[in-house]
Amino acid sequence: MSKDIEIIEDEVSDSGFETHDIIAPEAAIGERLDKFLADALPMLSRSRIKILVEKGLVYNGENRQTNVSYKIKGGEVFHLNVPAPPPAEPEPENIPLNILFEDDHILVIDKPAGLSCHPAPGNWTGTLVNAILFHCGKELLQIGAMGRPGIVHRLDKGTSGVMVVCKSAFAMSSLGHQFQNRTIDRLYHAFVVGAPRNPWFRDGRVETRIARDSVDRKRMTVVKDDAVAGRNCATNYRTLEMFEDKKTKKIFASLMECKLETGRTHQVRVHMKHIGCPLIGDLVYGDNNIGRALLRSLPEAAQITRQALHAKTLAFTHPKTSERMSFESEYPADMIELEKALQTLTH
Repeated sequence: MSKDIEIIEDEVSDSGFETHDIIAPEAAIGERLDKFLADALPMLSRSRIKILVEKGLVYNGENRQTNVSYKIKGGEVFHLNVPAPPPAEPEPENIPLNILFEDDHILVIDKPAGLSCHPAPGNWTGTLVNAILFHCGKELLQIGAMGRPGIVHRLDKGTSGVMVVCKSAFAMSSLGHQFQNRTIDRLYHAFVVGAPRNPWFRDGRVETRIARDSVDRKRMTVVKDDAVAGRNCATNYRTLEMFEDKKTKKIFASLMECKLETGRTHQVRVHMKHIGCPLIGDLVYGDNNIGRALLRSLPEAAQITRQALHAKTLAFTHPKTSERMSFESEYPADMIELEKALQTLTH
C-alpha cells in the first residue's frame, strides 16, 4: 500500500455492508478520489470504487462524496460502505402469494407493500423472486436476468398492487416487447398531499426527463439541464377525488389516477412531486412540513407507513393466446383506512 495510508477500521455492519474508514495522508494531496481509494483498498478494483462513489456509498466526513475526480486535500477521513456480495443465486422461500391468474406462461399476482421484487444489497432474502422460485420451481432461474428470474417489470418495495411474472422465455420476450412498445396499460392510484399546482388543470399530462439525483443516488429527480443525462418519461393523470377542509375550504389531499406512458424508476412519485402534490407517506419525495402535518392529523389506524401508491390495473396481450387481458387489484387495508380518514376530515 502506497503513501502510508492509514485504515482506521474495517468491519461488517449489521446491515450487511463491509465498512472501511481511511485517513488520507498529505502525500495523497491532489490525487483523484477513485485512484486514492483503489490504492488504499487493493481488494477493490478502480471500476468497483467508481461504482461505490457514484452510488453515494462513500463519505468524506459526514458529507456524501459522489465525484470520482474529487481531489484529495489531506487529513480527510473517508468512510466506505461496500455491499456484501450477493448469493450465487436466489433460493426458494415459502412466502405466500396472492395469485390473480396463472398458466404455463404467466403468473399475475397482487403484490403487498413491503415485499421487494428481487434480491439487492441489504435485502438478499424475503423477496418476490424467492417466493416465485418456491411456487414455480428452480427451473424459473433460466428465465430472465440473473438474480431476477421471471421479473419483466417491478414495483417499488413500498408500492402495492398488480404485477405480472413470466414463467417462460417466450412470455419474457413477448411482454418485454410490449413494455418497450408501450402497449401495456398501467394505472396507479395515489393519495397525494394537496392538489396539482395549477387549479385549472386537475387532469393533464406531465412529460420530463428523469435522472438520478447527483447528491442522493437513491433518489430520482427531474432534470432540465441539457448537459445532464436523463430519460424521457410521461405520465397522464386524472383527479378522482379532492378532500377539502370543512372549515377553511382548502384542498388538503387528493386521490389521483396515473396512467404511465413509460415506466421509469419512481416515475409516479417524482411526477406527482413535480406538479406540486407529493404522495402521502412518501419519505423520499414527500417528506415536508405539510405532508407530516397531514399524517399527524389522521387517526392512528390511517397513518400509513409507506407511500400511498397502488398499482390498480394492468392490461396486456397474452403472449401465447394473443388475448387482451386486464387485471385489477383492490386497495389494501392501509389505503382503505387512509381513504376513510380523509373522507371523514371533509365532513
